[in-house]
Amino acid sequence: MDKLVIEGGQPLSGTIAIQGAKNAALPILAASVLACGTVTLESVPQLLDIEVMLQILRELGCRAEHVGETVTLNTATAYQSHIPERLMRQMRSSIFLMGPLLARFGEVHIYQPGGCAIGERKIDLHLEGLRALGAELEEYGDRISCRADKLIGADIHLSFPSVGATENIMMAAALAEGRTTIVGAAREPEIQDLQNFLNAMGARIMGAGTDTITIDGVESLHPCEYRVIPDRIVAGTIMIAAAATRGKVTLTNTRPAHLSSLIHVLRRAGVGVGFEGDTMTISASARPKAVERIVTSPYPAFPTDMQSQVMVLLTLAEGASVMKETIFEGRFKHVDELCRMGADIRVDLNAAIIKGVPRLYGATVEATDLRAGAALVIAGLAAQGRTVVEQVHHIDRGYDNIESMFGRLGARIARSAPVPDNGAVPG
Repeated sequence: MDKLVIEGGQPLSGTIAIQGAKNAALPILAASVLACGTVTLESVPQLLDIEVMLQILRELGCRAEHVGETVTLNTATAYQSHIPERLMRQMRSSIFLMGPLLARFGEVHIYQPGGCAIGERKIDLHLEGLRALGAELEEYGDRISCRADKLIGADIHLSFPSVGATENIMMAAALAEGRTTIVGAAREPEIQDLQNFLNAMGARIMGAGTDTITIDGVESLHPCEYRVIPDRIVAGTIMIAAAATRGKVTLTNTRPAHLSSLIHVLRRAGVGVGFEGDTMTISASARPKAVERIVTSPYPAFPTDMQSQVMVLLTLAEGASVMKETIFEGRFKHVDELCRMGADIRVDLNAAIIKGVPRLYGATVEATDLRAGAALVIAGLAAQGRTVVEQVHHIDRGYDNIESMFGRLGARIARSAPVPDNGAVPG
């Protein structure tokens, strides 16, 4: 497995453009199969999760090319709705294909999806939503078969604002007969982007960004060209890294409105945040201040996907902070790794009590999931000495060449591939 080797202590400086949003691109790629023809998507990052999704689409019969940041996808050749188990095991977002394939082919066969081990993430709400639209479901161990001769619009009330369930229901309902209303819908910007993409293909959807979404089903959708929104989590990761290294970084191609909760936290920590249009500047010259209490919660509250990165900043703050995680119970696995670097963090159930220390020290640490890995990279950039981050494949799921991204801002970071074993006996 590749490793990242970081020589810390260098303030980040410079200007960088933010990649397209992984969490917007994945459901949009899945939704493309609702149309029959060639869909062109711009600002699609080169990520492991994106490649897995494209592999799945190719297995279904689609023709897919990813050149630079452009994906060209011909869905006219799709001929099956059985997603291979080996690919579903690699990525949780493969579940997004359930609604579109059901709507197009009248059936879909999937397996329980994989992804980061950050806690229990059931797909019950996805299944309940599709069942409400008229689908019949059968489960055989980890295999799930879903069939519907016709999808009929319905009023669906979500007991939790699940992003994936909201998106899956939206995609299936786009071709259902009649009106579907999702009450208690998730409100994330990625859901708004999916609505805009579906409407560009001829769907009739309104309300994304609020807790009630209305979908008036249409008979068919047509291909289109579309640009994916910027990745707010990547932007947030760079913002925090700039603050943790006491640097000054300008980010272009951002949506500040999507980052309002993080901006609020950074300003409470004494970090300078300025923005004009789609450009943001982050500056920090002094030790950050503690933030008394941060609680993760569904958008527009503070995102769970930024919890581990902000925790790194708080380990360097003056004073004590509390981070409470309410979304995933397994999302504190990075704590032990940060403590190996000199952090002072104590976990009590779903809360982490962070006592700031003057500095972190380089160490060999392991990325246990995507966002924890990003946090450890930030810690390595801010630490004194050399840090080695192992299990980099987790980070590659969400960051397009993270060493190049930070290297452009002056970081001393490089990827180290394992030396192949050629069977030679040491002399």
